[in-house]
Amino acid sequence: MASASRAHRDALDWRADLPCAHGRKGIGLEPEIQALWEEYRDTGDPQIRERLILQYAPLVKYVAGRVGVGLPNTIEHADLTSYGMFGLMDAIEKFDLSQGVKFETYAITRIRGAIIDELRSVDWVPRSVRTKSRRIQGAIQRLEARLKRSPTEEEIAQELDVSLHQLADMLSQVSMTSVLALDEGFTSEDGERTPLRDSIEDDAFPTPEGMLEDAAMKDLLAQCIRRLSEREQTVLGLYYFESMTLAQIGDILGVTESRICQIHTKAVMSLRTKLEDRLKV
Repeated sequence: MASASRAHRDALDWRADLPCAHGRKGIGLEPEIQALWEEYRDTGDPQIRERLILQYAPLVKYVAGRVGVGLPNTIEHADLTSYGMFGLMDAIEKFDLSQGVKFETYAITRIRGAIIDELRSVDWVPRSVRTKSRRIQGAIQRLEARLKRSPTEEEIAQELDVSLHQLADMLSQVSMTSVLALDEGFTSEDGERTPLRDSIEDDAFPTPEGMLEDAAMKDLLAQCIRRLSEREQTVLGLYYFESMTLAQIGDILGVTESRICQIHTKAVMSLRTKLEDRLKV
């Protein structure tokens, strides 16, 4: 917070206007900075350009801080500053001393534009969806201020002049744009912070309820298999547990592959029927 305030002061406390068209020094501008601009205008020396970048770098931090207000926590302030530096360099390259305009006024627009352009280029969410999100947020804010409570979906739809179906569709689209870092988390009542990743269900690891259901289903399947004929049980065992082909099973049982296929099909259908009947009970 202290560094942000310092950057704010540095950005606003520029000490002078820049040179005007006739070469007069800006009001209160340090002679050294005045000389840098004049020399860079005449020579385009890269080293002087670097000194100008360092001189106006606090302006980038200030603009990045203003743009970053309200952005998700997943967007780092350092990234915004990096994007803004490109805008500053472009501003220094294209600034025209003859216009008699303060460089800060010109640069802020270029820096902010560079940051926004870069954010849009890395944003995977369509701009139309972002617009819908802002519309919904704006409607909720207006209604909360007016009603002094959380608005209903009907009230939000009326505020946006859309139907409930259209609002539901908008909310569905916006809901898919929320991205959270797995390192972020929530704090319990006892003050213990839990990372978000620890609250995500691991589909590869069965739950206790799932383990009980699997055990019950296996037991039921075993009961149904025991009710099949011996030959059907043999075919299923060789096919599913020994990974043998139908032709290999036919050789073992001394029948054709076609006959084994028929036995297999009948056994599977019988199992399905038995399982469905037992599950209905």
